[in-house]
Amino acid sequence: MSEKVYIKTYGCQMNVYDSNRMTDILAPLGYSVTETPDDADLLIFNTCHIREKATEKLYSDLGRVKHLKGEKPITIAVAGCTAQAEGGEIFKRASYVDMVFGPQSYHELPEMLARVKRQKDSQDLTGNRGVLNVEFPEDPKFDHLPAIRSQNGFSEFVAIQEGCDKFCHFCVVPYTRGAEYSRPVQQVLNDIKRLEEQGVKEVTLLGQNVNGYHGLDAHGNESTLGRLIEEIAKFDGIQTIRYMTSHPRDVDDSLIAAHRDIEKLSPFLHLPVQSGSDIILKAMNRKHTREFYLGLIDKFRKARPDMAFSSDFIVGYPGEKDQDFQQTLDLVREVSYAQSYSFKYSPRPGTPAWALEYQVPEDVKDARLQELQTLILSCQKKFNERLLNQTMRVLFEKKGKLQGQILGKSPYMQSVHVMAPERLIGHYVDVKIMETYNNSLTGTVVTSDNGIVG
Repeated sequence: MSEKVYIKTYGCQMNVYDSNRMTDILAPLGYSVTETPDDADLLIFNTCHIREKATEKLYSDLGRVKHLKGEKPITIAVAGCTAQAEGGEIFKRASYVDMVFGPQSYHELPEMLARVKRQKDSQDLTGNRGVLNVEFPEDPKFDHLPAIRSQNGFSEFVAIQEGCDKFCHFCVVPYTRGAEYSRPVQQVLNDIKRLEEQGVKEVTLLGQNVNGYHGLDAHGNESTLGRLIEEIAKFDGIQTIRYMTSHPRDVDDSLIAAHRDIEKLSPFLHLPVQSGSDIILKAMNRKHTREFYLGLIDKFRKARPDMAFSSDFIVGYPGEKDQDFQQTLDLVREVSYAQSYSFKYSPRPGTPAWALEYQVPEDVKDARLQELQTLILSCQKKFNERLLNQTMRVLFEKKGKLQGQILGKSPYMQSVHVMAPERLIGHYVDVKIMETYNNSLTGTVVTSDNGIVG
């Protein structure tokens, strides 16, 4: 009998990838995906632990499905980084949860589900309650995952690296995802080949520190992200290559050369800086300076003049003074980001920053965040306006909200809406940008004199 799984994904693109791979693992067990918790036999909350707000959102969502346990036999699982960080505390706070497992353990889902069933069948006579799996396995989980399947049809995530060794003082990733691990080159290329065969045309390479990639090639030599991208570009069916998220310290010449030489590589880079102040960067243990970061931006722009950038910023880091914050604003103006993400500093237990004195008051954080986000939005609008009347190549992926509308992504990750026939979905089409908004673009399909698209 077929069963249904509902997966709610919080946080980063790596979590989206992990959720997709969980559906791959569950498919042979007879599970199909449902978008409605009420229809599910198995509910998985794939969590983020970067900020306190994300963690509290989990418990709020768990509370909303608690009543389902009394209505039918269902299994509730908490996966991901909050599961890794809090472990058995989740059972104490939400006793109706059946499974808690970290991001390195989800390949063991079939075994964990079997253990839950045994517990329920025995009516918990042993006194055990729930399945907890937050150990870091000796073998990488990627070695045990089934062959990758396309989830979205034309654009897919491919994890190539996981974990982080940078130990930024605000970040929980080294503790929840573990040490840096890079998949072997051939393993990645095998995934790309399978996706190409399934009609995928765009891949986004993922990693917590993706440009720290150092997977072994067929000769036992360490590759770099730039060289891996060269190999991926050889697949005829793959037309666009993206990657995220990068650390400034791991940008090397091969990556800059890849942006210069490989047309398939998107001219867009998410390169988090977190702060524009050297004092705060040092306190954060970022291991780079403002000048170093701006030097990288300049190198990329010289290699590819149409390059655009996004970043992450934290305001209100412990010890941040007005002059430090002003230096962040100055950096945003100098780079003129196409888009960026900004957050108030959120203390995470166990990180070095958590124990620091000189915590910035919440009202100061709020004011700084509002000022920064206003500036970021202004830069974003100016960047979008520069695209007006330009023609760009867009991969259309799905129908839009309006009748007769289809939706795709620009090279710079904005949503692009056009009124055009659905037969263009799954194809790259030249689009002239006619209107720009804060987060999206509207255009018209470019046709030749004989009316043929593109």
